[in-house]
Amino acid sequence: MTERVPVIVNEEHAAALRRELADGIENNGDLRSTVWRAAVETVPRHEFVREYFRRVETPQGTQWTPVVPGPGDADAWLREVYTDQTLVTQLNGHVRPRDVAGPIHGDPTSSSTLPSLLVRMLQDLDPHNEDRVLLVGAGSGYSTCLMCERLSSKQVTAIEADQGAADRARKAIKAAGYTPAVITGDGLLGHPDNGPYDKLVAFCSVRSIPPAWLSQVRPGGTIVTTVSGWLYGSGLVRLVVGEDGTAEGRFLPGTVSFMIARSHAAPALSGVSQILGQDADERPARYGPAVLSDWTPQFVTQLAVPGAQYVGMSLEGGPMLDHLVDAPGESFATLVPATDCGHPTDRFTVRQGGRLRLWDMAEDALDTWKAVGAPPQTEFGLHITSDQQRVWLGSPDGPSWRLPVS
Repeated sequence: MTERVPVIVNEEHAAALRRELADGIENNGDLRSTVWRAAVETVPRHEFVREYFRRVETPQGTQWTPVVPGPGDADAWLREVYTDQTLVTQLNGHVRPRDVAGPIHGDPTSSSTLPSLLVRMLQDLDPHNEDRVLLVGAGSGYSTCLMCERLSSKQVTAIEADQGAADRARKAIKAAGYTPAVITGDGLLGHPDNGPYDKLVAFCSVRSIPPAWLSQVRPGGTIVTTVSGWLYGSGLVRLVVGEDGTAEGRFLPGTVSFMIARSHAAPALSGVSQILGQDADERPARYGPAVLSDWTPQFVTQLAVPGAQYVGMSLEGGPMLDHLVDAPGESFATLVPATDCGHPTDRFTVRQGGRLRLWDMAEDALDTWKAVGAPPQTEFGLHITSDQQRVWLGSPDGPSWRLPVS
């Protein structure tokens, strides 16, 4: 574990860097309000990222370099803190920067999200002066304090599933001078003790809207969250809550992604070789694997096959291929590059096996989307009743796909 003397911050310099950060967010169009600009200029982000990981690309893949500044690193550290970027604060559920001496591999499990995105989402939530707000996914605590600055600490409740992250957030929030309720618990269950809430914003993504959110936000209240899934398609939606577990709203512009809530994350795949080894039908594909990495097509594909996961692997020593695998359905679709007289082309053949014809389902959804002009996600909406959640295209009466409700 790395132990260093805490950095003493030049508060005047930090304030100047916050003003520069606010200028940058305003200039790119994400900061549209004087009250939120005041919050960005006031909340000391450096209290929430006293240490973090810096991403580096190496011949061995993505690695994370720990940044644990000492007294001589204050200026460079502050400048990095007050740039508009996400700073990862934890890997693999427990590894902190101070725990390692050099670059390591790992998966981010907690972070301080880039300020422009936080500000955009908080403005989309549009809290009013007397509102009570629940923030799901406290993370570093920075977003919680932005909300406290906009309202007051007594109006804000934040919930964080990770015990270590919640403890660190409480400490940083106190150091920054705020006193909201910070709860350690499953954010998908909300926190009814401080409800009902006028507004709820989630800084994690979900496969579908948890019933607890719908019951704890008052009728007429607002939910802003990212809807995602096992193919990593994402869309930011703003919902107005109705009566009896209903809600309605549209997806918002921009590309927004968050770590998926742990209970909504994809399960570990097992038996993939056996699933891929089943008898299969084969036909020319209308779409290739590029749709799995293109923002809106990826989202549409995920709507069509919500139980599928992407797997890139070779079969029997052959070339690397793109597969969709639905383990519960024991189904798969494999995209194989087509050749012409032995020469590569831009076409693909799809092999499908199991109970579900995954690529048929995906292509039907993509055809539906293209038939109305391949619009952006702002043409999609979400309609929620007590027994189903439907993402619709164009209007609530248009084509729709059900979200997997847990």
